[in-house]
Amino acid sequence: MNSSAPTAIVAEDEDTLRHELVEQLGRLWPELSIVAEAGDGIEALRLLELHKPDLMFLDIQMPGLTGIEVARQVGARSHVVFVTAYDQYAVQAFDEGAVDYLLKPLQAARLFTAINRLKQRLAQPLADLSAVLDRLAAAPRLLETPRQPLRWINASVGQTLKLITVDEVLYFQSDNKYTRVAIREGEALIRKPLKELVEELDAQQFWQIHRSTLVNAAAIAGVTRDFRGRLQVRLKDSTDVLLVAESYAHLFKQM
Repeated sequence: MNSSAPTAIVAEDEDTLRHELVEQLGRLWPELSIVAEAGDGIEALRLLELHKPDLMFLDIQMPGLTGIEVARQVGARSHVVFVTAYDQYAVQAFDEGAVDYLLKPLQAARLFTAINRLKQRLAQPLADLSAVLDRLAAAPRLLETPRQPLRWINASVGQTLKLITVDEVLYFQSDNKYTRVAIREGEALIRKPLKELVEELDAQQFWQIHRSTLVNAAAIAGVTRDFRGRLQVRLKDSTDVLLVAESYAHLFKQM
């Protein structure tokens, strides 16, 4: 380990994200010297041999070699920080290990926390990563390409097939063998069942508030209670009122 300023290599195949990470590291950790950048795992290994850095920032999903495969080659030559899109797997695998992680999209607060931990680890002997790498390799979703959420749908409006972006949708609601799509201009029908929509839509944008209803969070004007004490959602651009099942009431505790 160098006694002078620490050095690092950033390996990330997404150019924009790689540049953003380098920029944020420069701002939050100006003492750190980024000696090289790589766009794939094979280049990351070549640069490791060339520069022998103190730190390796490795995207888990990279062409050529994955970040996990690169980390196995790194061994005890460098501290490793993984970049991943999967929060739950990262937390389970990394919190018990001797590596740190960053989540996509990057957040300055999380990066600041990682930097503080890394500064402490730089003063410690390099740990054996084999156990944590085995756990990561056993979590296959980490190596999958994150599925992009549904952005538009083809829906029937009378005899017409209409292209609707999900941002236009106020809510989805099961209606016998169809799913009703409520938009500002009216409604449409699709054959896709609600349970499939739950898996395909962005969960941060569409909240399930009942077993038969998904609502666009951006369309919510507020919540009220009816005379029975049940929560109801009021919408910004519709007079429709949506019932909230008790099992989903926790979504509105802060409202």
